[in-house]
Amino acid sequence: MAHQSGITGIGVTDHVYIEFDLVDGVDGAEAVAKLSEAINVPTTAGANIVAGVRPELWARVAEAADVPDNVHGFNEAIVGRDGYTMPATQHDVWLWGASSSRSAAFDLSRSIIEQLREVLAVADETVGWVYQHNRDLTGFEDGTENPGALEAPSVVAIPAGQPGAGASILLYQLWKHKTVDWESLGTKAQENIIGRTREDSTELDDDVMPDDSHVSRNVIEVDGEELEIFRRNTAYGDHNDHGTVFVGFSFDQWRMEEMLRRMAGADDEQGPRDALTRFTDAISGSWYVCPSVEALAKLLPEED
Repeated sequence: MAHQSGITGIGVTDHVYIEFDLVDGVDGAEAVAKLSEAINVPTTAGANIVAGVRPELWARVAEAADVPDNVHGFNEAIVGRDGYTMPATQHDVWLWGASSSRSAAFDLSRSIIEQLREVLAVADETVGWVYQHNRDLTGFEDGTENPGALEAPSVVAIPAGQPGAGASILLYQLWKHKTVDWESLGTKAQENIIGRTREDSTELDDDVMPDDSHVSRNVIEVDGEELEIFRRNTAYGDHNDHGTVFVGFSFDQWRMEEMLRRMAGADDEQGPRDALTRFTDAISGSWYVCPSVEALAKLLPEED
């Protein structure tokens, strides 16, 4: 079972993310079937398309073998230390278009929206772009710990033989930056918050790494083994309102949810809140199942 290829389709620069809700009265199975048909685009389209479905909706409309175990929507906010909150803004369907051409990403996503208009209503749309090749708007590298190209598929896709094989679990969030506050800090203070050097993204030594650094709070270990995820983050916004689009994939929802709890200081160990959350605010939060190619193809009309 194959994961949707756009998940690991690196090298693109222009992105659009669209969240949809079911139109009132529309059957969920009909909507997801039309979604599958709409994203079955020609390989000459000039853009990658990835689709995600709210876990509870996917469980209702898919064959049992295609439904991952123990996956849920972002149905409750995560509340951590000092009342810090990561909001729950779950929707029914997520669509990600990515290209090296803004025009191609725009045209293809617009075409899909039109095809889905009768069954899915646009709830939110965000345009993203790659900033300085591999950095976010803090000026630091993003995705430094991503697995290599040969390893990434085993991180993003549920293994063969398990329920939902080939599917990926997606965490999708927008993080708004407090840029004035961030840029008032010196480089050393920023590096202590991130846990890496700014220039070459070298992780700080253990003896100087702050307990509340972003690195410290984001690394999830079980029995001494670090649990990887695959990030495809981009920048969004304009000069007055901007931040990071967090797009994280894994075959395992727990590790990403634990990462959020640790960042908020809401984990079982009651560790410190991630220092970076004092300079960025989560303003949305959704979980999606990105079904395998085969699971989506089962929903296509016979003529396709």
